Amino acid sequence: MTRRVSPTWRMFLGAGFLVSVPVFIEAPLVRFYPEISLLMTLGWIWLAQWLMKREKTHVWGDLLLGFSWSWLAGSLYWGWLRWEPLIHLPLESIGVPVAIWGLWRGWGKIGHFFYLGSLLGTAVTDGYFYLTGLIPHWRQLMQVDPILATPIFQAALAQVQTPWGISWAIVLVNILLGISLWAMQKPQQHWWAFAGAVLSTILVDSLFWVAATLA
Repeated sequence: MTRRVSPTWRMFLGAGFLVSVPVFIEAPLVRFYPEISLLMTLGWIWLAQWLMKREKTHVWGDLLLGFSWSWLAGSLYWGWLRWEPLIHLPLESIGVPVAIWGLWRGWGKIGHFFYLGSLLGTAVTDGYFYLTGLIPHWRQLMQVDPILATPIFQAALAQVQTPWGISWAIVLVNILLGISLWAMQKPQQHWWAFAGAVLSTILVDSLFWVAATLA
């Protein structure tokens, strides 16, 4: 007899999947066709609202609506402003006022918690870049042809592999892990969406580390 996956675990996995989507779909799309990526935000919003109108799919529409904020911010930043890391986090926070308003009104909890969890993961990752002095490498990577990026990747990797870089990686990974496990102790689905978004940050960052190692 097949054991069914609980709704909270499905929400956790769904949130983790949506955190990973920008890495494999939005990142290559926005680099060459930022206008298309930006317009796709409207498609995500429309699909989210369509799903939310149906009882069986309401929670997934809610989750997708929160994802649309992350997609919008990613399209704007990586499409036109990726050369300046200092405005990355402020732009990623574009949906915070709406999320706060929604939570205050008790509306869209799943999507808003997902968005805030994703934003927290982004903030921790950006913090790591600042703490380990990787910001100059970020700027260089955004200005060179991908074919010429290998030396920059290797220089950044060497900086990450120092005792300072490794120590901070351990500290921040444990912070994200602790926050995720704390959220997963709660029965509500919006907390599991939050946990999935936060914990998936570790997976996404690991993929970038692997890419740098193989470069």
